[in-house]
Amino acid sequence: MFRVRNFVAPLLLLGAALPVAAQDFHRATFHLGGGFTQPVQETEDRVKRGFNLLAGGGINVTRNFSLVGEFGYNQLRLSDRTLSQFNVPGGEGRMLSVTIQPTVRFRPESRFDVYLTAGGGWYRRTIEFTEPTTAVVNIFDPWYGVFYPVEVPANTVLGRYTQNKGGINAGGGIEIRISDSDTARIFAEARYHHVYTRPLATNIIPVTFGFRW
Repeated sequence: MFRVRNFVAPLLLLGAALPVAAQDFHRATFHLGGGFTQPVQETEDRVKRGFNLLAGGGINVTRNFSLVGEFGYNQLRLSDRTLSQFNVPGGEGRMLSVTIQPTVRFRPESRFDVYLTAGGGWYRRTIEFTEPTTAVVNIFDPWYGVFYPVEVPANTVLGRYTQNKGGINAGGGIEIRISDSDTARIFAEARYHHVYTRPLATNIIPVTFGFRW
C-alpha cells in the first residue's frame, strides 16, 4: 500500500534545501478548485466516479515551500453492485476532509511550475441510501399574488452511515502563471487519498483544476 507518511519528512527537507530568491514574495497563499474524483482499488467496486471541491489557505515559508490547511469535499454515486447488495434504488457517498499540506515547488520563478504535496488529517465519510419520491413546496405566483402547492422530485433517505477517520494523501500538479506581473496561477493536480475507514479503507484520486494566488 502506498505509504504517504514515508514521503512527508523528505518533502519537508527538500523544501528547506531548494534555493530561495532574494526578492520579496507574498507570504499568504489561497486556492480554490474543483474537478472529478476517481475511486480506485477496493473502493472502485462500491462507488462510481464523482466530483470534488477544494479550498485552502496558508503561508509561503519560502518561494519553494508552503504549508497550507485544506478543506476538501468529494461526492460519488453508489455503484449498481452496491445498490443491488443492499436492495435499495439509489444512494451516494460523500467525503469531507480537513488536512495539512506541506508543498514543494520546483520552478516558482517561472511561468510554468511543477509541485509535489503530501499530508493528512481528518476525514468524514457518509454513505446514504435513498429512494425517489416527491415533495410538496409552496410556489409564489407574482401574476396573481398568491402561493400554491406544487409537487417536485425529491429523495427519501432510507439509511445513513457515517465514519470519522484519519487519512493520508500525496500527489502533485502543475501551475501556470496568468501574467508575468501577477502572482495568480491556474493549476491542475491529481492526488491519492487513503482513508482508514472500516471494514475496508477508502481510496480515491481527485483530479482538480483551479486558481491559486
